[in-house]
Amino acid sequence: MPYDDFRGFLQALRQEGQLLHITDEVMPEPDIAAAANAAPRLGDHAPALYFDNVKGFTDARIALNVHGSWANHALALGLPKETGTKEQVEEFIRRWDTFPVAPEWRENPLWAENTLEGEDADIFRVLPLIRLNDGDGGFYLDKAAVVSKDPADPGNSGKQNVGIYRIEVKGRRTLAIQPVPMHDIAQHLHTAEERGEDLPVAITLGNEPVISIVASTPMEYEQNEYELAGALRGAPAPLARAPLTGLPVPWGSEVVIEGVIEGRKREIEGPFGEFTGHYSGGRNMPVIRVDRISYRTDPVFEHLYLGMPWTEVDYLIAANTCVPLYKQLRRDFPEVQAVNAMYTHGLVVIVSTKKRYGGFAKAVGMRVLTTPHGLGYAATVIVVDEDVDPFNLPQVMWALSTKMNPAGDLVQIPNLPVLELAPQAVTPGITDKLIIDATTPVAPDSRGNYGTQVRDLPEAGEWLARLRKLAGTR
Repeated sequence: MPYDDFRGFLQALRQEGQLLHITDEVMPEPDIAAAANAAPRLGDHAPALYFDNVKGFTDARIALNVHGSWANHALALGLPKETGTKEQVEEFIRRWDTFPVAPEWRENPLWAENTLEGEDADIFRVLPLIRLNDGDGGFYLDKAAVVSKDPADPGNSGKQNVGIYRIEVKGRRTLAIQPVPMHDIAQHLHTAEERGEDLPVAITLGNEPVISIVASTPMEYEQNEYELAGALRGAPAPLARAPLTGLPVPWGSEVVIEGVIEGRKREIEGPFGEFTGHYSGGRNMPVIRVDRISYRTDPVFEHLYLGMPWTEVDYLIAANTCVPLYKQLRRDFPEVQAVNAMYTHGLVVIVSTKKRYGGFAKAVGMRVLTTPHGLGYAATVIVVDEDVDPFNLPQVMWALSTKMNPAGDLVQIPNLPVLELAPQAVTPGITDKLIIDATTPVAPDSRGNYGTQVRDLPEAGEWLARLRKLAGTR
């Protein structure tokens, strides 16, 4: 049964033993962020955290690490919490095959219980804001889904966007947003500014868990995130119209903030401890004017800790980065077997593929760099043979150790785009990228001396099952 609102998922996590309610009084800083920093270290079954006794706040409700383990990610998809990583990626692929699933429009959205408008739209009256890392330049909304439309084609639902972007709170009605140039919202803003217009946006917080997953999925420009949510949920995503902007927003959100990105206006935003495990510096970023805030009574503020991987963000953007890359590559190269882009938001991508002829693996690697994800994120692509599991890092290291010869298997491509947050870029936004061919050469490529490869004994699979059964009874 899919979840229609955030609180329904929190209840499911509680019933599954995956929600830790911390009743002791805690300091807003550093306790809450430090707990969220530590939680993923509990392993693949780390719980979500829920705080409602925060010193200095009245009636604050803060949830973190909601997607912060493979167990929680599985429950978000309606799978048993024991479902393994690779199995979750495979199920994600199967559900993608049912995409698109049209959303369902509903009346009386849960977020419409309370409203602040105009000068009364004070974000500090609604959200218990805290910093995540001690070097952050201010308070951030870092797990909000931002909804926008292409100003040149607003009736085209394929060109609307639902994305997660870091948003700094600059004042009671002022926010700063970082739209990475490769992301759809940056294209929407560029179009609006060319037309001399502001860009209307709706910012939704405390969303049902699949909305957060699709909002952080690198889809193609004319693919609709809500239609992917329906495929992943196995049921249409429930939507409602935001009253001021008319934008489609999740029906069950805790908070909906409406306003505009003000055209041609920029303010310093940052620094912020990012998913790269490094702080980003301050940069001029677009400014959002808040005009209306709608919210549930006693809203739950969902926060997301980012820092040195792995943290919650790494679970949130793992499977949903692998799958679109896999689907996009398979359209051009049906030989591709699997894609692992789970590490640091896919700055490294590992692809396993069959090969038609010599040089084929390098061509697959170059195609990765021209996908929507590859343009902004993939800095290194490792290509391995079809019998190497890209999710099994010891196997990948074996391929690198025995198949890759730097004399011909490293392809360095200069001056390609990358998001400005990538710390390895000498000039922010531009970097050299690397393709590593760790596959066995095939004709007419005849390099190396590869004899017959050692294969698993035919009985090994049977014995593996037998040993697991025996070990489980001990």
